[in-house]
Amino acid sequence: MATLVLVRHGETMWNREKRVQGWAPVSLTAEGHRQADALAAAIDDRYSVDRLISSDLRRTLETARPIGRAVGCEPTPDRRWRERNFGVLQGLDYGELFLGYPEFTLTEVGYTAATARPEGGESLIDQRERVIDAVTDLVADMDADETVVVVTHGGPLYLVLGWIKEIDIVATIMDQEQGNCAINEIRVDSDGTFTVERENDTQHVDSDTEEDADSNE
Repeated sequence: MATLVLVRHGETMWNREKRVQGWAPVSLTAEGHRQADALAAAIDDRYSVDRLISSDLRRTLETARPIGRAVGCEPTPDRRWRERNFGVLQGLDYGELFLGYPEFTLTEVGYTAATARPEGGESLIDQRERVIDAVTDLVADMDADETVVVVTHGGPLYLVLGWIKEIDIVATIMDQEQGNCAINEIRVDSDGTFTVERENDTQHVDSDTEEDADSNE
């Protein structure tokens, strides 16, 4: 049995400001670095990691580096694990996006929004094909008992989990959640069956915050 551990990057300022990040070279906040350190400790405690892969964007690489130091694996960048390319919409806040460009809003036009491609960017369907290619290629290359950690973004996590659960693209985006530095553990059986063992687990981040608060009392 192989294990695939998919994690989201730490908090960025654009996360706080609710802006469309896309492929922007946004760095982690101080809180994001704290989250990444807590994630690294949790990964090191729970898993014997054989390989570490990361989206090649700044926020994911900054999250991957402390994991790499903790588990003794150098992160291997793979651009297929990037967030969606929003093209000219990158940098807008969510209100500007949803009010100004309703054709990209799943709650307004449903599946049609998933096929809409912003100028200079990719559609949600385009991104799903890219990400599913990445995960299927990775699993095909994994040893039977290997554990691989992938540091990626909210969008790819929704898409992989939705694909495994066989839910439609609208529910994939609207009915799932992923916190910063969330852990998602997927068992990969020898017959290629995927089983989600852990999903959107942020206990390590939350407990670390509680410990910091207790120490400041």
